[in-house]
Amino acid sequence: MTETFAAHLYDFPKYYDLVYGSDWKAEFDFLRACFKQHARRPVRRLFEPACGTGRLLIKFAHAGYRVAGNDLNAKAVAYCNARLRRHGFPATAFVGDMADFRVRKKCDAAYCPINGFRHLMSDRAAESHLRSVARALASGGLYLLCLHLTPTVGERVNEEAWPARRGNLAVVSSMWSESIDMRKRNEVIGMTFDVYTPTRRLHITDFMNYRTYTARQMSRLLARVPELEVVATYDFCYEIDAPIDIGPDTEDVVYVLRKRLSGKSGRRRLGL
Repeated sequence: MTETFAAHLYDFPKYYDLVYGSDWKAEFDFLRACFKQHARRPVRRLFEPACGTGRLLIKFAHAGYRVAGNDLNAKAVAYCNARLRRHGFPATAFVGDMADFRVRKKCDAAYCPINGFRHLMSDRAAESHLRSVARALASGGLYLLCLHLTPTVGERVNEEAWPARRGNLAVVSSMWSESIDMRKRNEVIGMTFDVYTPTRRLHITDFMNYRTYTARQMSRLLARVPELEVVATYDFCYEIDAPIDIGPDTEDVVYVLRKRLSGKSGRRRLGL
């Protein structure tokens, strides 16, 4: 018999990490390629805002990077730190707001995958987040910001599903767009976890609010934080040799933002 209930999916870090941590390699390799190609400094210290379970933090730690991150969900942070400690690394994730944070030592790069940025529900919060990242980055460092834009022409993807398995635990995650309000810039996303073990079956449902961004709205937001310049854009194919041009039909984007070198004028380089 299947147990069915509504709950916040981020409160189930074991299931969340299985689904989203199973397909880490393409992102990991792409991020490292971006560090090499676009950073203006050696990348050794990383920060992940909205790090969740730390599915990428642990991979970077094993690769020799010094890693840290923050997240509002205490259960996800505890899961992340427990895994870091289990593998012999310091517990460097902390509960904190991605919209307003500081780090003790500047990082060489930061990254935010899988639409974490869209949890910020106002332009004020989004701008504050970008300024927090800029403050945390050393000169010439990178911020890799990954999100789905809302296309203004053509069709958009309205549903996705991912299966994952580890030993006797299997999870199927489904996601769909429940509703979208372009005036209020709010999209309601529905998500389910179908969890299978030898003794239990769970069906967990959650609904979350995501802020919408058209290509033009995102461009205007980034222009308000001149400390960060857009040096390249990619899609979620994660091909370092295949940058994209953003248009009204663009949906999935990785913005490669670089902290301007000290003494450079952001206003002049933006052509304003």
